[in-house]
Amino acid sequence: MTSMDQERWSRVKGRLKAEVGDDIFSSWFARMDLESVERDTARLSVPTRFLKSWIQSHYSDRVLSCWQAEEESVRRIELTVRTAVLRPNPAKTKQEDSPDASRDLRPLKTQGGEQRTMIAPVSAAHEALGGSPLDPRLTFDSFLIGRSNTLTHAAAKQVAVARRGDVVMFNPLYIHAGVGLGKTHLLHAITWAGNAGGERKVLYLTAEKFMYGFVSALKTQTALAFKEALRGIDVLVIDDLQFLTGKNLQAEFCHTLNALIDAGRQVVIAADRPPTDLESLDDRVRSRLAGGLVVEMGPLGEELRLEILKSRISAARGHHAGFDVPEPVISFIAKSVTHNGRDLEGALNRLLAHSKLTGQPVTLEMAEREVRDLIRPQEPRRVKIEDIQRVVARQYNVSRGDLLSSRRTANVVRPRQVAMYLAKTLTLRSLPEIGRRFGGRDHTTVLHAVRKIEGLVGNDNALADEIEVLKRQLQE
Repeated sequence: MTSMDQERWSRVKGRLKAEVGDDIFSSWFARMDLESVERDTARLSVPTRFLKSWIQSHYSDRVLSCWQAEEESVRRIELTVRTAVLRPNPAKTKQEDSPDASRDLRPLKTQGGEQRTMIAPVSAAHEALGGSPLDPRLTFDSFLIGRSNTLTHAAAKQVAVARRGDVVMFNPLYIHAGVGLGKTHLLHAITWAGNAGGERKVLYLTAEKFMYGFVSALKTQTALAFKEALRGIDVLVIDDLQFLTGKNLQAEFCHTLNALIDAGRQVVIAADRPPTDLESLDDRVRSRLAGGLVVEMGPLGEELRLEILKSRISAARGHHAGFDVPEPVISFIAKSVTHNGRDLEGALNRLLAHSKLTGQPVTLEMAEREVRDLIRPQEPRRVKIEDIQRVVARQYNVSRGDLLSSRRTANVVRPRQVAMYLAKTLTLRSLPEIGRRFGGRDHTTVLHAVRKIEGLVGNDNALADEIEVLKRQLQE
């Protein structure tokens, strides 16, 4: 490498710094070195794989254009992760020969192959941001639709097929459901389909990965660049939001959420409960989440469980040709294993293992024996505070707004106290949370209402009967 090459590289770095600013340059380009310039290729190196992936994913065109401004003959950039001692000719090192050691910094869709065109941008963005791994099996094609998830599937598909510049219909899209009902499947499907066209950047992160990425950026003093990159995503997909903890992290998430929504970018979030039940989150975050489209995925109906079983059996036969499950066994599992989709897969895995390891055919007797611990008693319906308020308001001929208001008339005070009492006895919500959900009242007000009704129930048989009727309505 000549001194002239080094001079050109200094000018290229100067152009980069002028374009991206001092902070971004210090975060991503300060440790980038020039190794050589040969024919139409400039070979650069950085000390970590993280830097390599990030620059490839987010600054490829800019690096190349800055080089071409200084040297028109440069048509290609190669970036490597340098080791402690670099060999004289990086183009021929063993590291360079490995498939992931270097990559052209031009857009990935020019690298060939339809599959790579779809998958590479997702993988690169995830590697660079510390994104969560994506399962290629979890696509819209493999998602089975039933009454419990029709609306959620339609909303997810709408997000996935939208194009850059389209008006965002609902933002954020908030999906909540219990374990094993398909939330994560839909989030992966959105990410795969959204990235397939190469027009938008769709990033999937679990709450844990979001927290890890932000903490890592703070430690490496790249927090500004990390936040800038997140806000440059076209569709941000966050899974398991209920695990987001820590005031600072929640504040950063809130800022990112607001910045994306205000800029017209799409945000998709999944959790195991509705936004109003995420007590650990700041009120502002809950309010912003509830302001989008909130959809619930209900329990899997028997017909849908049957479809899921048949689909999984068909997939298993692709690897185990002799695997056969008689119709009565499929019907038994669909009727008996009702909790979630993961239990259904667990039941099939047991049948497959038993059949393969013992060489015996799958029978109804064997199935009953193998899956008996997966047959769980029907869980009581989870009561929500909104349901309590609605049922109590109807029973006492007042409005839900009356229950949340500051009115102190007798025809409102007693129903309000009954509703607070039921919220305390039928849900796991804390006194402060119940107070907040009843018009922002203090927890001492809730405690007074609970004690008041408890005292009255012991002496007023009519009130006790009313409350029992309300409980039955709520738990049916």
